[in-house]
Amino acid sequence: MAVTLEQARRVGYTCLKALLRFAFMVANNLVAIPSYVLYLIMLQPLRMLDSKSFWYIEGVLFKWLLAMVASWGWWAGYTVVEWGDDVKAVSEDEAVVLVNHQATGDVCTLMMCLQDKGTVVRQMMWLMDHIFKYTNFGIVSLIHGDFFIRQGRTHRDQQLVLLKDHLEKYYRSRNRKWIVLFPEGGFLRKRRETSQAFAKKNNLPFLKHVTLPRLGATQVILKTLVAPQENGTPASGDTVIKESKAKGLQWVIDTTIAYPKGEPIDIQTWILGYRQPTVTHVHYRIFPVKDVPAEPEALTDWLYQRFIEKEDLLTHFYETGAFPPPKGQTKAISREMTLSNLWLVGIQSLAFLSGGMWYCIFQYLYHCLF
Repeated sequence: MAVTLEQARRVGYTCLKALLRFAFMVANNLVAIPSYVLYLIMLQPLRMLDSKSFWYIEGVLFKWLLAMVASWGWWAGYTVVEWGDDVKAVSEDEAVVLVNHQATGDVCTLMMCLQDKGTVVRQMMWLMDHIFKYTNFGIVSLIHGDFFIRQGRTHRDQQLVLLKDHLEKYYRSRNRKWIVLFPEGGFLRKRRETSQAFAKKNNLPFLKHVTLPRLGATQVILKTLVAPQENGTPASGDTVIKESKAKGLQWVIDTTIAYPKGEPIDIQTWILGYRQPTVTHVHYRIFPVKDVPAEPEALTDWLYQRFIEKEDLLTHFYETGAFPPPKGQTKAISREMTLSNLWLVGIQSLAFLSGGMWYCIFQYLYHCLF
């Protein structure tokens, strides 16, 4: 079939736009990430004198970097509509966020929709596949204190020990509040067949839109970060709990990401923007951590139930274009998540100004030394 002039123009425009967006993203990374690293190198004396202030500043810079990533999708028209519980109400509490995993764009979507949730982004810890350590953002995540986990049965036990050590060393010393976890252990398209075979063998529900979650990392997080309890009170003999004392994890936020027609956005699309504007839907359900069982078998059943509910949520969404209303209600209420273009432009401008400043500083030092 012959290509019309209008179609050729549309393809040419899409390619040109993708090329320009890619060039902007590369420039953005070349100034923003080195600037983040250099600012923190300069602030090392503050880290020794007042680590709390140092990690506060680092968190602000980290949030700005994630906002830059969010801006790439936002300006391409990739927006978010939120459903279910309002997580802003628990943004100052400690929480573990359990998310279904379909593509690399899931992380970008979370970077966007959590931007307006108070201090969450700057105080959050991510658990991600170790391969991300070798991406352009790897150095940032290493400094921030995220955990890179190796998948596979041969690494599983060792990784869980390393995760426990990592949480004990970095989570509270850096004043982290939320920890984000993808319990499925990989993308839906890669794990679905194996998960369905496991479900059939063990007489478990057949899932199409999610896979059965793995227990290990979730159990380690809960055992490490939930405050010990005795008869409903902290195990410590002190009757007065100081405000500075960590309360431990208080919430589990079950997060379900849904893409129209079940077509997830990957990182390439997020960067190049060649897909038409798309609304991603994110559903939240908040559980008090005291209602989450601690024993492995009961916790496994509880986790499975969460992903069975995700399956039902996604089935309803793909059939109707909306998530179902909560039990006892007749209508589901959605909230359009918004970002300020002025704020995003301000952060991007600061990144490029910082890059220019560091360039001038190194040029000056070079001329002074040589």
